[in-house]
Amino acid sequence: MRLPIAAGLATGSVALTLYSLFDGGAWFWAGVGTLLVTTTAATLASRFAVPRWAVPPVLLLLVGVYLSATFAKQETWAWVVPTKASVLRLGELFAEGFADIQRFAAPVPTEPGITLLTASGIGLIAVLVDLFAVRLRRAALAGLPLLGLFTVPAAVLTEPVAWPAFVIAAIGYVGLLVADSRERLSHWGRAVLVRRSRTAGADKADSGRLALSGKRIGATAITLAIVVPALIPALSPDPLFGFGVGNGSGRGGSSIGIPDAIAKLSGQLAQQENATVLTYTSADDQPRYLRIYSLDVFDGLKWTVSPLRGRPEDRVSEGPLPPPPGLGPGVATNRVESRISVSDDIDSLLFLPLPYPAIQVDADGDWRADQASRMVFSTKDEAAGLDYRVVVTEPKPTHAQLEVMGTQPPDARFVALPEQLDPKIKAMAERVTSEGGTQYEKAVLLQEWFTKSGGFTYSLRTKGSGGDALSRFILSGRAGYCEQFASAMAVMARMIGIPARVSIGYTGGTKVGDSWSVRTHDAHAWPELYFEGAGWLRFEPTPAGGAGQGTARVPDYSLPLAPEATPSADPSTGPSSEDDDTTGGGAPVRRNPRDFDRDLGALPVTVDPGLPVSAKVGMGMAAVLLLALVPAVARSLVRRRRRTLIRRGAAGPVPTAPRGEHSAATAGASTAIRAAWAELCDTLTDLGMAREPSESPRALARRLAEMYEFDAETGAAVTSIATAEERMRYAPSLPATGPGTDELRRVRRALTATMSRKRRVGAVLAPRSTLLRLRAAGTGVLDVFDRLEGVRLWPLSRSGAGTR
Repeated sequence: MRLPIAAGLATGSVALTLYSLFDGGAWFWAGVGTLLVTTTAATLASRFAVPRWAVPPVLLLLVGVYLSATFAKQETWAWVVPTKASVLRLGELFAEGFADIQRFAAPVPTEPGITLLTASGIGLIAVLVDLFAVRLRRAALAGLPLLGLFTVPAAVLTEPVAWPAFVIAAIGYVGLLVADSRERLSHWGRAVLVRRSRTAGADKADSGRLALSGKRIGATAITLAIVVPALIPALSPDPLFGFGVGNGSGRGGSSIGIPDAIAKLSGQLAQQENATVLTYTSADDQPRYLRIYSLDVFDGLKWTVSPLRGRPEDRVSEGPLPPPPGLGPGVATNRVESRISVSDDIDSLLFLPLPYPAIQVDADGDWRADQASRMVFSTKDEAAGLDYRVVVTEPKPTHAQLEVMGTQPPDARFVALPEQLDPKIKAMAERVTSEGGTQYEKAVLLQEWFTKSGGFTYSLRTKGSGGDALSRFILSGRAGYCEQFASAMAVMARMIGIPARVSIGYTGGTKVGDSWSVRTHDAHAWPELYFEGAGWLRFEPTPAGGAGQGTARVPDYSLPLAPEATPSADPSTGPSSEDDDTTGGGAPVRRNPRDFDRDLGALPVTVDPGLPVSAKVGMGMAAVLLLALVPAVARSLVRRRRRTLIRRGAAGPVPTAPRGEHSAATAGASTAIRAAWAELCDTLTDLGMAREPSESPRALARRLAEMYEFDAETGAAVTSIATAEERMRYAPSLPATGPGTDELRRVRRALTATMSRKRRVGAVLAPRSTLLRLRAAGTGVLDVFDRLEGVRLWPLSRSGAGTR
């Protein structure tokens, strides 16, 4: 009966990898209940020899009964027997579960429908595993449904499964294979023995060596699957050990979950309560948009975030960030320091609201910056209640500069669009921007069309930014809130060749006293367009003021009638302050040395972007080489220690003493003799000429002298070592002295002279004596599993016959 239990445990161990998909533990207990039902029923079916063709339908029926009793208890008869009403209720929950899966992003809440889907899926996998492993006796094929279950989090999340969960899943599958192997070996029949042993159970097939080999293979495979991805660089931004970040999995691991930013934005704007989210102050006392998410992938239905990368060297605590992507040396910048205080009462938020583009962030905790999007996030810390400092370098391009800037995308994803979009949208984009002579003028015309000439109105009643909703918004309805405006302008900008993305965050808020206050209703979405030389620039297509997004502000550079040079954009006439600087020309402002730490981000500091891939590959190869040299180093240390013991014991002759009477001198000689003999045996093992287990020291010395034709001195040396060891074992008195290091060195030199160069190099780099000790240690560790398998909760019957 071990095999059905092993099948259930294997399914449960693989099901643990689903943990990162859920926010809560209801799915776990529902899955445990399903596994208990299937495993218990499968074990009883094996015990009472139920026909194997009947077991899967029975298991599926019992799973249905369990689900009815758990999720539709009120509609069942006697709270157990399914009825028509309970079946209909389960159908409703299944539909709700499918709808919730489409609506939520991982980690999803454990709603009843989602929990039902999970429990039924685990039950189906358990039935398939039992069918392959127990009924059809094809345990290897049982890995297919287990693999299907394992790939669910891999397909939904961009981050790999955490290595402890992977290890548990792998051990579960290997345990199933071991149980199947033991079951097969037990059917081989009784072993034919020359001499009958009195040991209980000696007439059974001896599977110990085969089981040990299987465990070694399984343990080695699991270890390599964990260690190799962690050692080899650039396989993924986040190896199994969890260094790095990506969007997808839940809290508590090395990855981070990005909620549906659009849905969350809609919920915040629709709330009745307008609570304070954060407050901030800036050196120039000007409001600034605070970005949280940067959405750069549009699939025709919604905007999402590309996988993020947060390496250890990307921690904001490591120093200033590199210059903003796309910012050229000819564009003036305004460096401003802000201090932000986030409310303690906000929902869980793993991203920092920041003005763009930030070059310095001082925040407590492990916060990392994605180099491509400049989103700052953490897998361990939350933004709630956090006070932090940020320094930004705002580009101040002039109209003349923008007119000549190109729009070559930094990455193809910033201009990618799905093919199923309505072609009328592109025709509208081309018509609206037909009068623009440059890409910049076309971007301004797009913004003007949304805010003034297009007849758009602001309304919170319109939802969605997908294909059909986008067509209705642009072509007919023309009513929506910031989500529709930002999405529509970004899509239309991509259609005319301008790289674009959508940002989610907050507007600059309102001035309250000496600081700016950002509230729930200041949640906002806006497009960012890319111009080569200026980088990503914010545009504002959403109507502002009382008839629109109240605190939305149109940037000066996007206004067609704005002057071509403003004080903040002209480095020759701009005001001089500690927080304003230019990169378009002129000397940097001299600063008080005491203010260096405070204004670190305002200085041109070069940041180390990290080791190149070639250096990481070299470091990985060096680490592998050092690991391979461990046996050689260990053998060298052992040889040195033995030589030290031999020198101490062979310092001079000492009086003989009867066995049992030890002095300091005789003890030293005894230790030296044993060390010399052990070194001789290890040398023979390393060179591939180990002594036979039944060979005495004298016989070994005679065989070596005859086989390798030692000269007189070498023969005397090996005889001295063997004689000393033999006297240590059998003589009535301990020897007066032991062999010296010269004798041992002479024997080793004579033995290595008879070997090929390949064998000599192998004896140095991969000494078999050390490897055999490591193998013996590993065998001892694996023997623990045998001891665990031998533990029984009840004694065997007197006849020694157990049940399976």
